[in-house]
Amino acid sequence: MSVTAPAPPPSGLEDRPAASPLMRVQHVLHAHPVLGPIAVLVLAIAAFSVVSDRFLMPANLGLVLAQVTVIAVLALGQTLIILTAGIDLSVGAITVFSSILMANLAAKVGLSGTSALAVGLVLGTLMGVVNGVLVTRLKLPPFIVTLGTLSIFFSLNSVVSKSETIRGTDMPDLLTWTGNTFPMGDFRITYGSIIMLALFGFFSYALANTAWGKHVYATGDDIEAARLAGIRTGRVLLSVYTVAGLVYAIGAWILMGRLASASPNVGVDYNLDSITAVVIGGTSLFGGRGRILGTLVGALIVGVFRNGLQLGGVEVVWQGFAIGLLVLAAVSIDQWIRKVKA
Repeated sequence: MSVTAPAPPPSGLEDRPAASPLMRVQHVLHAHPVLGPIAVLVLAIAAFSVVSDRFLMPANLGLVLAQVTVIAVLALGQTLIILTAGIDLSVGAITVFSSILMANLAAKVGLSGTSALAVGLVLGTLMGVVNGVLVTRLKLPPFIVTLGTLSIFFSLNSVVSKSETIRGTDMPDLLTWTGNTFPMGDFRITYGSIIMLALFGFFSYALANTAWGKHVYATGDDIEAARLAGIRTGRVLLSVYTVAGLVYAIGAWILMGRLASASPNVGVDYNLDSITAVVIGGTSLFGGRGRILGTLVGALIVGVFRNGLQLGGVEVVWQGFAIGLLVLAAVSIDQWIRKVKA
């Protein structure tokens, strides 16, 4: 008489439906958020190369890189803050005010280029500290804090500059050096672009491989859980706003090189442009998810779209319309990716 072995208990896996291709894409983008923006960038480059035979010319590609350099640097600082589930509306104000301070210290006070640059970097960092202290010590929402300092710094900018533009010829060469170019094959690259790429490389490493970077992600993902895990979230937030202020001040230096002047009348769209690059680059507005590389790709996408549409003869108003659609699509995709199920 044979004995039949009992059937193994059901595991439940048999009842689980096979993952659809769309679900697989959702899981891949959740694990690697930067893949989506890279795909969009590649498709945009391919499309605009068909629209205009001038798009892929080295001179035009070098122009695109130069145009996105300032916004990319500002978006880098914005990324650090958004990763902690915050927002910074004072990006443009800090950047423009820092450039005015550097230019005035050199052209009117008489400091050397090195001294004016150093003081400007310190003052820009201190503006970031002000934001950080208000957020961490007074427990004010980042949106309200930076909305207030946006008005304060732009007002101080008008007072110090007296609404006058300082020409590059009136400043030491060091302050406009970032706008100088050098050949790289058929391309001409600005020194500001090299500084931008170096900053992205440094912060990409710092966020991925240091305790500080892991604490930034943990704080943005769930600040209360991070605090209970022993992370000093107040210090993390203060450090993020401080570092962002320094990054904005470096952006001010690059801006002076780009314009060959220091103007108090620029920077109106820098807040929106920096947030746009961050969102399109795949960083979640809810914090805790995103990569620095994605922000660089997001800034390039904005630059490629604007340049390609311009070469295609599209009016400026419709260029803004297209960028707005990109932002809405990016936020919608982020919401969809966040719903991924294990």
